Amino acid sequence: MPVVGFVDAFEDATIAQAKNGFVDALAKQGFSEKQNNIKIEYRNAQGSIPTLTQIVNYYVAEPVDLLATSTTLSSVTAAQKTKSIPIFMMVSPTPQRAHLVDAQGKTQPNLFGTVEDLNYIDTSFSLIPKLLKPRGSKLVVGMIYNQSEPQSADALERIKQLAAQLNVTVEALPLNSSADAQLVTQSLLSKNIDAFFANPDNTVFAAFETILKSCNEKNIPIFTSEAGLVQRGAVAAFGADIYQWGYQSGLQAAQYLKTHKTDGLKPEMVKIRKRVYNAVVAKKYNITIPANFEAVK
Repeated sequence: MPVVGFVDAFEDATIAQAKNGFVDALAKQGFSEKQNNIKIEYRNAQGSIPTLTQIVNYYVAEPVDLLATSTTLSSVTAAQKTKSIPIFMMVSPTPQRAHLVDAQGKTQPNLFGTVEDLNYIDTSFSLIPKLLKPRGSKLVVGMIYNQSEPQSADALERIKQLAAQLNVTVEALPLNSSADAQLVTQSLLSKNIDAFFANPDNTVFAAFETILKSCNEKNIPIFTSEAGLVQRGAVAAFGADIYQWGYQSGLQAAQYLKTHKTDGLKPEMVKIRKRVYNAVVAKKYNITIPANFEAVK
């Protein structure tokens, strides 16, 4: 019976949807624990790097037939620990952005699954000046970023360049632990920001409720590039559907389980992105949402 080693880097309601999608895709292709033809071992590192390393080492030592990795830290850790067990990534950046390529720019050969680049962030961030009127002469958007996450630092630099073109000022502060979220968010709010942009950052995901509470107290709306955060209280987003992200990776994993070959498989870009908004939050801030946006339930 094939064994899947699934590792989540941390506990989060939005990120958990990736695992649901992955497991559902396997079941749709005939692999499920109910049918007793696959075993899915699941471990969550709860945000601890040493624990994450232990989990991956355990799976590699077993060894499992394939690794399923959710979020960047899981994917990078797995890639560092094995070059032979197929790794099916999700909620992760491209191998290039995660520095999982060789000197010639070739992707590590055991990496598969579904990844994302930063192009969609332009669309996400550009929503803010379209939907908000600045209180002063220039719109000020606050951000928190994690210096230790490649995609977070990359996203900030990209957004700063875009903001200059949009006549928007970006105020950004580093947050390397979700435990410091309240202090850092309140410091950011003291800079008279008009909106908060929740960029694709695992620390922001983990601390979102704390960030949301502080922003709500100051009547500062949150925009994001992640559809799942809109359900949790952000105004609107253009971004990947996390469930579908996991589902897409699950289809690749099922193909491998059927053939025991990786021929034709490679890291794919996310196929399903959505424009979504939270009707209750939009009403609270008196924000008119374009007709091509879908209300989250």
